[in-house]
Amino acid sequence: MRDLGAEPTQSSAAIQAEAETSSGTSYSALSQIGYYLLHERMLSIGLFMLIALLALWLIGGQIVDPKLADPISGPQTASPQSKYWLGTDFNGRQVLPLMVHGAPLTLRIGLFAGVFGLGIGILLGFLGGYMRGPVDAFIRIISDVFITIPSLAVLVVVASTIKESAGLSVNMMGLIVASLSWMWPTRVIRAQVLSMRESNYVEVARLNGMGDLEIIFRELMPNLFPFLAASFVGAMASGILAAVGLEALGLGPQHEPTLGMTIYWSLYYGAVISNWWWWYGPPILLVAWIFISLYLIAAGLDKWANPRLRQSL
Repeated sequence: MRDLGAEPTQSSAAIQAEAETSSGTSYSALSQIGYYLLHERMLSIGLFMLIALLALWLIGGQIVDPKLADPISGPQTASPQSKYWLGTDFNGRQVLPLMVHGAPLTLRIGLFAGVFGLGIGILLGFLGGYMRGPVDAFIRIISDVFITIPSLAVLVVVASTIKESAGLSVNMMGLIVASLSWMWPTRVIRAQVLSMRESNYVEVARLNGMGDLEIIFRELMPNLFPFLAASFVGAMASGILAAVGLEALGLGPQHEPTLGMTIYWSLYYGAVISNWWWWYGPPILLVAWIFISLYLIAAGLDKWANPRLRQSL
């Protein structure tokens, strides 16, 4: 006689086994990520440098009074000494508070460029690469047209116009830079999605009844995560480079102590000719520190995303 109670027991056992397998797979993926973070030297060094910079902001922001970055908080162009660790500038602002409170502002501009630029690139890249047809053709044409426009010239015109009409803020500066940083991510992500769209596991997902959005978020996104992370870091670095370039031309937020504006004011008052190295030296070193850390992080993530570059650890 057939035991009717055996089927539910077997079914619940199968569900439990599937849950354990899924949990084991997730744990294995997390352990692989942790192992890679610990053993990939370039990525570890880049993360350490970026964390050290964030620690400077968090700890220094609690210790250093932001009012010391205001004009006439010290004597003019005083060289580094016990009272003024990094000296002062022509307007009597202490350079150390400028660095402590200016580095996070520069990182914020890069963060805005990375989030908004890559976000638009992800949306358009997935939409065009997965849907194809007229939608893909329209997105490809728009990105190709915008990518031929000289970005620096457009940024200079837009920044100078907004500066004269309403004045620039740090957030507005980030949005201006992000407005022209979505074309390359769109093209590259679209190419990746086009190649992954025809993969066997995507076909299996379609046969299993998954919808388009479910396939994108459950099948394509996880496989592209290392590439997207590397693209985000690269977009941040490009945004910071564009922002520092604009600020060095005097087209940044005039009343914010960003690193680029500190460099601009040092050049404006002739710090190089007058040999006031403590004024222009620290912001240049901090910008270099940011770029090196972001480059190392992007290179490490690129090894993770690209099997050709991945080495056995």
